[in-house]
Amino acid sequence: MRAARLIKMVLLLQSRPTMTAAELARELEVSERTVTRDAQALSEAGVPVYAERGRAGGYRLIGGYRTRLTGLARGEAEALFLSGVPGPLREMGLEDAASAARLKVSAALLPSLRDASRTAAQRFHLDAPNWFREPETPELLPAVADAVWDDRRVTARYRRGTDEVVRELEPYGLVLKAGVWYLCARVAGAGGDGPFRVYRIDRFTAVDPGGERFVRDDAFDLPAFWAERAEQFARSILRAEVVVRLSERGVRALPHTVDAPAAREALEAAGAPDAAGWVTVALPVESEDVAHEQLRGLGPEVEVLAPPTLRERFARDARRLARLYGS
Repeated sequence: MRAARLIKMVLLLQSRPTMTAAELARELEVSERTVTRDAQALSEAGVPVYAERGRAGGYRLIGGYRTRLTGLARGEAEALFLSGVPGPLREMGLEDAASAARLKVSAALLPSLRDASRTAAQRFHLDAPNWFREPETPELLPAVADAVWDDRRVTARYRRGTDEVVRELEPYGLVLKAGVWYLCARVAGAGGDGPFRVYRIDRFTAVDPGGERFVRDDAFDLPAFWAERAEQFARSILRAEVVVRLSERGVRALPHTVDAPAAREALEAAGAPDAAGWVTVALPVESEDVAHEQLRGLGPEVEVLAPPTLRERFARDARRLARLYGS
């Protein structure tokens, strides 16, 4: 445990000119006293860790010291090669850079670990798109990816319904969701404090990288931003409500039939089962048409109570099934 922590400490100091004891303690999840002891242990082992005293002081490596990646365990080395999945990298135009990086990492590993890239590739493969859907790589994705990596503003034309709009954007990050690429970007404005928004890249019709770089907001957290926006989107499309009775089997199947978070919340808010063991649930849905398509998958395990128009649609379905399967 301590050996892994010492290696991480050396790698942290390699990546930054100076780090305070408090910063190292936070990264390593230990106390500042432990940081002091670890720095002394590294120094005694021949690693040139230098401590600078005072308010602007901290720890740093002297003499341009670098370490090879000989401290990686097999699991760590294999996980490292999993971090660059080939499909998305190829679509962003980064396949050659990723290949060169893998070769350099392999050369720095111990001989016993140099098969890590092959063993990882044989044990994990990412196939992002949904079933029964041909993935399409947006033509402008490489240009957008270049702007993201380079922190460079772009002027983009974007399809919104039947119209096209022009936006000057500060591209912060890319997200691949179920085979669809999205750009998380800040709308450039006075003072650089425009709103952050999400754009489907396949709806861009033109992207013109400008010559101006922007200063990233260090407080922006891409995974947190995406999780929040994805939840907002999922809730925003649930504009209608239906009331249904569900059998015990229907209760179990509901989260696999409709929006899972909405189903779980509705079931938690439902009352106790009735005498027949059925539960009445008020369920948010996108629309009556969508609810009809989704709830039909539950067959006889669901009874629609409201709205009356949806109940009548299910009644018509039941009469048609009776004609098909009746004697």
